[in-house]
Amino acid sequence: MQQRQKLLVLYLRSPDLASQVGSWSVYDGAGQSRHTTGDSENPPYNSVLEAMQDGWRVIQFPQQWPAFPGMEYQTSYLKNEYILEKLEDFDG
Repeated sequence: MQQRQKLLVLYLRSPDLASQVGSWSVYDGAGQSRHTTGDSENPPYNSVLEAMQDGWRVIQFPQQWPAFPGMEYQTSYLKNEYILEKLEDFDG
């Protein structure tokens, strides 16, 4: 049995891992589920902590960069964005 990576991107209301999810995205490397933006009214989890308790592993914390004059015209990472992964069995 092979495994494939599934990614969960959660955007929280604050940097606290227990903070409420504001928006999310799911990417399934095994192709067993198909999600699109806005395909659900409710997030798959209420917080990063809740997802961790269900076996998801945090692989990226929010990037913090100093805000200074002129930065409002730059693109960068989203504040309070966490990326999680889970490996799922795949039969090919």
